[in-house]
Amino acid sequence: MTATTAQPEAAVPTTGRTYEVKTYGCQMNVHDSERLTGLLEDAGYVAFDKQGAPAGEQADVVVFNTCAVRENADNKLYGNLSHLAPIKAARPGMQIAVGGCLAQKDRATITDRAPYVDVVFGTHNIGSLPVLLERARVAEEAQVEILESLDVFPSTLPTKRESAYAAWVSISVGCNNTCTFCIVPALRGKEKDRRPGDILAEIRALVAEGVSEVTLLGQNVNAYGVEFGDRQAFSKLLRACGDIEGLERVRFTSPHPAEFTDDVIEAMAETPNVMPSLHMPLQSGSDKVLKDMRRSYRSTKYLGIIERVRAAIPEAAITTDIIVGFPGETEEDFAETLRVVAESRFSSAFTFQYSKRPGTPAATLPDQVPPEVVKDRYGRLVDLVNEIAWTENKKMVGRTLELMVAEGEGRKDAETLRLSGRAPDNRLVHFVAPQEEVRPGDMVTVEVTYAAPHHLVADRVVSVRRTRSGDAWEARTRAPKPTGVGLGMPSVGVPAPLPDAPACR
Repeated sequence: MTATTAQPEAAVPTTGRTYEVKTYGCQMNVHDSERLTGLLEDAGYVAFDKQGAPAGEQADVVVFNTCAVRENADNKLYGNLSHLAPIKAARPGMQIAVGGCLAQKDRATITDRAPYVDVVFGTHNIGSLPVLLERARVAEEAQVEILESLDVFPSTLPTKRESAYAAWVSISVGCNNTCTFCIVPALRGKEKDRRPGDILAEIRALVAEGVSEVTLLGQNVNAYGVEFGDRQAFSKLLRACGDIEGLERVRFTSPHPAEFTDDVIEAMAETPNVMPSLHMPLQSGSDKVLKDMRRSYRSTKYLGIIERVRAAIPEAAITTDIIVGFPGETEEDFAETLRVVAESRFSSAFTFQYSKRPGTPAATLPDQVPPEVVKDRYGRLVDLVNEIAWTENKKMVGRTLELMVAEGEGRKDAETLRLSGRAPDNRLVHFVAPQEEVRPGDMVTVEVTYAAPHHLVADRVVSVRRTRSGDAWEARTRAPKPTGVGLGMPSVGVPAPLPDAPACR
């Protein structure tokens, strides 16, 4: 096995070999997988057609982009690897690569447990993948390359995005916080910020290709600017996005309550294309638990931010993350979480049972909560979250909303003869298909007629607005599949649905 730290030489193109990238975890990993896909196609690989392939057939190269946040992350990876082992043994030339947070954490352990893996790469050197695959093929031995710090900002890498109307745009990577439950800072490193001009140039390039919605992405997105000493850099960036012609919607994820300042609220309220939606992790409503988590805010501050956001943006929908069963959490602590949830009136919440992760301070804390207690509390929390979300959604019945038509978000659309879209506040709306043709990226105005806890339904379409994004989607759908992407030039894409969890923060 070979371990290296230097940047490798240019990859040897491997024209015609097929690839598949399997993604686990947060938005960071989803966007990294878009870059991995771009790198592979730039090197001559071709996307594996799962639907057109015979049952059981696999791509020539299978890449796992892993997550290390959940407790079962290791089991999920090694289970999938063991499934591929006999297939690989019967197919000379097939390659398996493992990257992402779990690869950064476990390093050489992966090839010890799964010696048939060809390449292991970390979070700081995803650009090395094509060369490492070629080295492994020529040398006929595993290649392991884990860098300790970021060498090239990922946004400079070729990127193949998944849709023509919305895109992730990274503004920073890494995190300077030390939350006791989170292993991500150890795997992603300290925060590194992109220069505003580079970010805005990427957004303008995306808009020129048809994108009309961007989501600014950072592990701790509202801390943006810490590296170059500008505490108002994030609010300035939001306002600058408002000056980009053709950019209709701007979102961001995920801010940290400790760094949420009033200038950001003002920028959200005063910049027309910044959408009235906010995902702000709570994690716990108990001040004692927040202290144990090393979350540098308390419930009063959190509720104060929500109050000020709603005063400035009355239509804002606020969502959150909550962990149940953190070590030492008492019934009184849990009751505080329920209180804050009731006061916050979240439109939805990602709720998690605490997951012990080796390497985090929380893993060794005393008073680990028994699993049966965690499960009971989790169930009560979910019931309250759903009750509030349903009540809040019922208030939307009768309202007229402009939706951006989405692709792949309505799992039952074919059965119900409906289409799906996102409202400005990011609520998911399933709407009756109008007589006029609409495409993903087009805008429709609808009247909401029904509310469920996790979606709305609209049986009346008021109007349809065809857009450049719809044109771009149509052009991409009808055009022959490209064989590669240009180095450093972002193509269009969509923030994909998350398989496991939102970004860790």
